[in-house]
Amino acid sequence: MADPARAKRLAKRISTVVASAIEYEIKDPRLAGVTITDAKVTGDLHDATLYYTVMGRAIDEEPDYAAVAVALEKAKGVLRTKVGAATGVRFTPTLAFVRDTVPDAAHRMEELLAQARAADADVARIRVGATPAGEPDPYRVAAEHDRDPDDSDRADD
Repeated sequence: MADPARAKRLAKRISTVVASAIEYEIKDPRLAGVTITDAKVTGDLHDATLYYTVMGRAIDEEPDYAAVAVALEKAKGVLRTKVGAATGVRFTPTLAFVRDTVPDAAHRMEELLAQARAADADVARIRVGATPAGEPDPYRVAAEHDRDPDDSDRADD
């Protein structure tokens, strides 16, 4: 098993090489907007998993994830060759591409937080000017004249 620090350095180098190759050397229009977000290399340095996300060209445009996955599978051999030439390791790791769902989860979390803020604002708006349903001071304090004189005698027993 290789040193974990070496695996991290190799993963970083692989992600840099693959991102550069996708952006400048591979001329597949389906790969426009693909960003490599992370890379992981196994301990034996034989397999690399690259996480990617796809940015839409327009704000409302949903990326075609299936076409991107097909394009990455098609370009996998060329990318592995470039990784082998750039890293100089004895065995060039196999490449696997996995769609990164963290941006989607973060976007969904932002939507949920916005809904919670709106609900809190509604509650604050309704609460303004509200009065309690019962007495203003729900905790009764027994006055001296309300006390039963027999209660004090029982406590002494």
